[in-house]
Amino acid sequence: MEFERHCALIVEQAELLAGHLSEGKDLGTAVPSCPGWNVGQLVRHVGGAHREATVIARTGEAPPDDEFRDPTHWYADASACTDEAVRELAAWIVDGARELAEALRTAGPDVPIRMPIDEPTTRFTARRMAHETVMHRADAALALGVAYELDPEVAIDGIDEWMELGALPLHFEVHPWMRELLAPGRTLKFAAPEQSWVVDLTGDAIRWRHSTEPAAVTVRGPVTDLLLHLYKRRDEMIEVDGDKDLLEYYWERVSFG
Repeated sequence: MEFERHCALIVEQAELLAGHLSEGKDLGTAVPSCPGWNVGQLVRHVGGAHREATVIARTGEAPPDDEFRDPTHWYADASACTDEAVRELAAWIVDGARELAEALRTAGPDVPIRMPIDEPTTRFTARRMAHETVMHRADAALALGVAYELDPEVAIDGIDEWMELGALPLHFEVHPWMRELLAPGRTLKFAAPEQSWVVDLTGDAIRWRHSTEPAAVTVRGPVTDLLLHLYKRRDEMIEVDGDKDLLEYYWERVSFG
């Protein structure tokens, strides 16, 4: 997916997220996939991430204040979960997404930013914030019991990003135990009708590729469900064939988002 599509996706997904909020009590609904948070706090987290990313797009660096990472002081009391609060929060999340998209478009895709990856630019920021919003919209939808649908092209790009981030060499520095994953014969395939991904753990680093080749274990499902499975959000519509112990071993040592 291109930079402009990611910018548009940030706003599109924020609008859909806002649309999931219908009444005050929704804000206090627990989010099982984000333990300790309610829906209102989740939305505050997403909007805070958008606003931090706006600063990054404009300056190349994150601001020192990142309180959005712990939003638990919001909507902690039922008295704060009102219909008026829903309307204010829905407008706030969309406004922040639009501001971010505008800042990214103004900067363009190739402005250097400070991130622990190779040659990071605003192109990375646009993609990361697009899929941050995609996935947290899923968290809200699943918590509220509303339907969650996603363009297959977006789900494919989300899985590609997950694979890329999961294979970053820095993981071995931050999480040395991830080296335990590497061993002969260890390959995992995640297969959807539109695309298949193979994670290769047989070498000296985590590698991945688009491929339909056989693997030690294969996880199959619709592409959106595969995305939710990779992010450990939902396993409905997922089938597993092959070495299930390898898959469990992999999930014990891999986590992102």
